[in-house]
Amino acid sequence: MVIATELCAMSEYRIWPGTGKLFIRRDGKPIYLGSSKAQSLTLQRKKPAKLVWTQAWRRLHKKGITETNLKKRRTRSTKVQRAVVGLSLDDIKKKAAQKPEFRSAQRDAALKEVKQRKKDNKGKGNKGTSSGVRAPKVPKNVKR
Repeated sequence: MVIATELCAMSEYRIWPGTGKLFIRRDGKPIYLGSSKAQSLTLQRKKPAKLVWTQAWRRLHKKGITETNLKKRRTRSTKVQRAVVGLSLDDIKKKAAQKPEFRSAQRDAALKEVKQRKKDNKGKGNKGTSSGVRAPKVPKNVKR
């Protein structure tokens, strides 16, 4: 057995038989109102989209939509290689094509070279002048 239900003009909830009110506007259009709350707000000319509990507001703010209906289409961002300040794009591609063992060997050699350079600088610095003493800082803008 199918029960005829109406939809409330304000809330869009179902109105079951024996509940709600039928309001006839001046232009003759029948408006079904499910509750006294809906009737009061309709007579105050409130917009259903501004009332959080109505279906119009929920539809406007995308609430309660099932995940099957809601599939966002996203454009995939394409990755583009660009040159860096110190390296051109060709140099970057060459380095990426090199074997990791070769690159790690180069890195180790560069680290050894830097360490050796630091060691040499320490040996020179201790003999000549004491590097711990500095001239006092003079403030730039001082009113006298």
